[in-house]
Amino acid sequence: MKTLVLAGASTLALTAAAMAADKTLTISVYSFSQDEFKELVYDPFEEICGCEIVVETGNSIERLSKIEANKDAPVIDMAVLSTHDALGAARKGLLQPIDTSKLSNFDKLYDIAKDPLGDSMGVGYTFYATSIAYRSDKVTVESWADLLSPELAGNVALPDITTNQGPPALYMIGKALGDTDSSLTAPIDAVAEKADDIVTFYVRSSQLAQLMQQEEIWAAPVGRFAWGSFKDNGLPMAWAEPKEGQTGGMNVMVMTANNGNEDLALQFMDFWLSTEIQTALANALIDSPANAEVVVSDDIAANLTYGAETVDQLHLLDPATILDMRESWLEQWNAKVMK
Repeated sequence: MKTLVLAGASTLALTAAAMAADKTLTISVYSFSQDEFKELVYDPFEEICGCEIVVETGNSIERLSKIEANKDAPVIDMAVLSTHDALGAARKGLLQPIDTSKLSNFDKLYDIAKDPLGDSMGVGYTFYATSIAYRSDKVTVESWADLLSPELAGNVALPDITTNQGPPALYMIGKALGDTDSSLTAPIDAVAEKADDIVTFYVRSSQLAQLMQQEEIWAAPVGRFAWGSFKDNGLPMAWAEPKEGQTGGMNVMVMTANNGNEDLALQFMDFWLSTEIQTALANALIDSPANAEVVVSDDIAANLTYGAETVDQLHLLDPATILDMRESWLEQWNAKVMK
């Protein structure tokens, strides 16, 4: 009898081990800083959950296409996306609401991160400011309208309309001109009028950093995540705090519809949103924290979108506006600016 009991216990132990090995969470994420994410997020969570995290990376189009192609039998449990990409996926029925009552860290988030898509379809985990990086020895930038001023003619770059920085920057230029209509017609017209004064309409922040280093430009809108490559370039650089405020973007966590792994996905989301993990990612200069309890040094904060005061200044374009208007924006841009 004793032998049978021991044999039964061994079988249970092996079964439990096998179940743990089968406990897998498949996530779809951006490809940057994956070594750091593995060290700071994935490995610690695997140790806690006794599970395996399968990480899939790629650009947004590739990752969204895979989620859509497997809509009827999901192969991705959770994903991180920009707000407008996430809303587009939600509109196609690819996502399900997140039960935020099961996220113990939800109430720690800044308000703008709690329900940026509506209907609990996504939770913000990081965001970034977009403002104007400029040569402080050459000009003073106090307004988004200064980008089109005579002082910067021939020494300014603007983001192309197809980039994540493009529409928000145009919106803020419009705001400075007294027009906040979602058509962006007024700022596009204003840029078109000054098109010959623009050195380039950039598509990558690395391109912009090179132009600044070569002193071909003195000012340009840029995301805070790229600020380090400007402030450390050996030139007198400043980050503008325009009177109209700053703009930016947000990335959100989403849950794929009917994936059957909701509980583990929620556990992982909650872990990622915790003060400890958000602090670690901030200190590694990977993500600006959406968790309002995160405290970092002044040196770290200088490279991030950090703190309640900064968050309150952000004017983020509504993701529905981006989805609904981007074809019209592109049509206007090509007809007026790129003619």
